[in-house]
Amino acid sequence: MPPARDATDAASGVAPEPQIKPPLQILLCSPRGFCAGVVRAVDTVERALALYGAPVYVRHEIVHNRYVVESLKKKGAIFVEELDEIPDTTAPVVFSAHGVPKSVPESAAKRNFFALDATCPLVSKVHREAEVHHKRGLEIVLIGHAGHPEVEGTMGQLPKGAITLIETVADVETFTPRDPAKLAYVTQTTLSIDDCTDIIAALQRRFPQITAPHKEDICYATTNRQEAVKTVAPRVDALIVVGSPNSSNSKRLQEVALRNGCPHAQLVDRAADIDWSRLGGIRTLGLTAGASAPEVVVEEIIDAFAARFDVAVETVSGATESMFFPLPRQLRELDKAAGTAAE
Repeated sequence: MPPARDATDAASGVAPEPQIKPPLQILLCSPRGFCAGVVRAVDTVERALALYGAPVYVRHEIVHNRYVVESLKKKGAIFVEELDEIPDTTAPVVFSAHGVPKSVPESAAKRNFFALDATCPLVSKVHREAEVHHKRGLEIVLIGHAGHPEVEGTMGQLPKGAITLIETVADVETFTPRDPAKLAYVTQTTLSIDDCTDIIAALQRRFPQITAPHKEDICYATTNRQEAVKTVAPRVDALIVVGSPNSSNSKRLQEVALRNGCPHAQLVDRAADIDWSRLGGIRTLGLTAGASAPEVVVEEIIDAFAARFDVAVETVSGATESMFFPLPRQLRELDKAAGTAAE
């Protein structure tokens, strides 16, 4: 084994040249990362753990992010896919931010579970819209992605057959409603704005009397993050989206980047997932995070690039977000009671 090198070259006595990193400008999208619904859901689990101790059971991933889920597991959360995986318990049982079919809280009530519903209020809004349309005798079209828990939750609000799932413009062309004059649509909250616009246009062309939501169903956070990416995408050589592969809104950000002039976009959970072989020679990088991705991972990504490049970070700001959703009522009441007792 050769001897360790000193600060100077042993033969010449000359200090070696410092390694020069190539310059890299990072355009950091804003807004990015956690939305109000995700903050509420994660805080629900953490507050339940603080008030009741471990375990706290969570049906499905509370949000679609591996880092968040693993962090909560370390604190004592136990994640299950279905309620029948939970033993008889007095521990809290939390429903994820994506929402659940009506059969889930009904099943929880039968087993006397202490259920905490962390469904995002914007998803609950879609549920209420669907119920109102159904009561008015309308057949409902849900624009969304098959198999996504939010879609399963929305379809599970009504009897089987009341809602038809539409995923593409092609699906619109083959859809035959029972009565074209009695039709309404709702959408998954985390869709691509552009895709959804095309599908809605096709529905309105075929069924001019179709009833639209009173207010757009795609949530403000999804819209704002996609608009920020549209601004940055034409200016960069590549773009990194921090988010998990099963996160719908994160995947949409990757697609939006590619559609809007970005040559290469990667969706990564952590810095270790970056495909560096695709990033040789880049001078400008876009960086954003899905609505369920924490800021700590964004910082980790920046550090990973700083180890390889001489990094300069510029924040590209779009919409300002101030939305806040309070915790579920049961936790608010417990917090209030605990505060009163402490006085």
